Amino acid sequence: MTEKPIEIAPNDPINASVIWLHGLGADGNDFVPVVKMLNLPHVRFILPHAPYRKVTRNNGYEMRAWYDVYGLTPISREDAIGIKESQLQIEQLIAQEISRGIPTERIVLAGFSQGGAIALHTALRYTEKLAGVLALSTYLPLRDSLATEKTDVNQQTPIFMALGSDDAVISLETCQASLNLLQAQNYRIDWHEYAMEHSLCAQEIEDIKQFLLSILKG
Repeated sequence: MTEKPIEIAPNDPINASVIWLHGLGADGNDFVPVVKMLNLPHVRFILPHAPYRKVTRNNGYEMRAWYDVYGLTPISREDAIGIKESQLQIEQLIAQEISRGIPTERIVLAGFSQGGAIALHTALRYTEKLAGVLALSTYLPLRDSLATEKTDVNQQTPIFMALGSDDAVISLETCQASLNLLQAQNYRIDWHEYAMEHSLCAQEIEDIKQFLLSILKG
């Protein structure tokens, strides 16, 4: 990853890390206010910036994106190459945290929208045990390859999955199709639905905090 991610950490000793990926067209600064609201002790938050790339759905306009988007329905045609490139970038960030003394079972992958898709995709294929996943207002990309690419070690990794009932970007139908697929493959999904659009709300942030405290306790 060429650009250095934003890092937010308390002054007390760090024993866990959360790698949090922003949505299409945003950057790592997008979730700085949320991280500060969570105010978790002993946890380092890493907020990377997606690279700039031309986005087909937006008439080829260049913006920060974890992968290209072709149509209004995200799973109609997918940018497998871009998704896998971003997967490798996130795995490099995990490796960096390991080198700083954080074991993988104390590392959480989190993301919103496109970032959440990469967090889910990467976590379910990662070869060492992770602490958990935050998949916010998102869906599971490259779903047809999950059965052959998933790793047993993260089969029981807790997944917090949330969506706004009025989301016009990632439809409830799209998100629930991913939820159903994950449940059918026996993943542990902590499902939340909120009366909101394509965003976060106060109750969701509180629920995220409780989820992170539960999986990172001790």
